[in-house]
Amino acid sequence: MKLKTLLIVVGALVGVLLLSNSVYVVKEIERAVKLRFGEFANADIAPGIHFKIPFAEQVRKFDARVLTVEAPARRYLTIEQKPLEVDSFAKWRIGDVASFYRSTSGDEAIGSNRLLERVNEGLRNEISRRPQYDVVSGERDEFMDDLRALLNEEMMDEMGIEVIDVRVKQIDLPTEVEDAVHQRMNSAREIEANQYRADGEELAIARKADADKQVTVLTAEAYRDAEEIRGDGDAQATKIYADAFDQDREFYAFTRRMTAFAASFSDKGDTLILDPESDFFRYLQSGELP
Repeated sequence: MKLKTLLIVVGALVGVLLLSNSVYVVKEIERAVKLRFGEFANADIAPGIHFKIPFAEQVRKFDARVLTVEAPARRYLTIEQKPLEVDSFAKWRIGDVASFYRSTSGDEAIGSNRLLERVNEGLRNEISRRPQYDVVSGERDEFMDDLRALLNEEMMDEMGIEVIDVRVKQIDLPTEVEDAVHQRMNSAREIEANQYRADGEELAIARKADADKQVTVLTAEAYRDAEEIRGDGDAQATKIYADAFDQDREFYAFTRRMTAFAASFSDKGDTLILDPESDFFRYLQSGELP
């Protein structure tokens, strides 16, 4: 009885072991191949639950998502032999599972390193055919698209890798070149600033001269107008005096003498000696005009 129970338990364990080695699951984010004694039995297994022959067949799974490989900064020379420090990256995924497994034995690191080598080689070739301006801003997107298309074709044929994108993160000048470039930029800006300053001074001088001219003209016109007004006033005053003189010549003459007397005492210390019989005193005594 005990032996029969033991055989049942052993049989159940063997069945569970065989079942666990017969059923496998491929997720939506995975790609898989089935090998039978080391040879391909199924080169691209669809996601889902599948069966395999225990111990005779083996399943290898790979990440089907888009992967990113980043290249460290490297120095490249443009067509003018100007150095540039370039940081880049590439995005890729497994396009042909069988080809990828044959070339890398399923090791993603091997695929990333091989792609990284090709990216660096492609950047070197593309940058060496272009001037610095086109690499930095002018045609960078265009030649990066060309590089992606070329790498995708090569890597798919060789390793079953689909290259999704290749991009440059940053482009810098080498340290030894950067200082010289900054000096040239500063010199150019200084020349431009001096030109603006000279133009400003020239404009300021012209405007000051124009303002001085307008001041002179306005002053002359104001002086002319003042003289004309003063002349008109003098003429009117003379006419008034003449009219007054014609109305009462004796009173006019007396008023003129009184004005002269008043003008003579412009200072409190002035002294005027008059004859008591003069017209002035006779007027003060009698109240009548002489």
